[in-house]
Amino acid sequence: MTGSDIPPRTVRCPGCGQFSVYASTNPYRPFCSERCKNGDLGAWANERYRVEASPPVEGDDTEH
Repeated sequence: MTGSDIPPRTVRCPGCGQFSVYASTNPYRPFCSERCKNGDLGAWANERYRVEASPPVEGDDTEH
């Protein structure tokens, strides 16, 4: 079995859900296209992705 006999790995595109080749031949990996990659970048720039956190407790100066 040679390297060319191995089928390319595919993953779901985080942008649209279509299958995308996850290999160095895909410059947009893990995305399927430049459009999906730029859409994700725009979402980060517009702060649509957030990490949930609790507000600090007033008067609590201890570090965890």
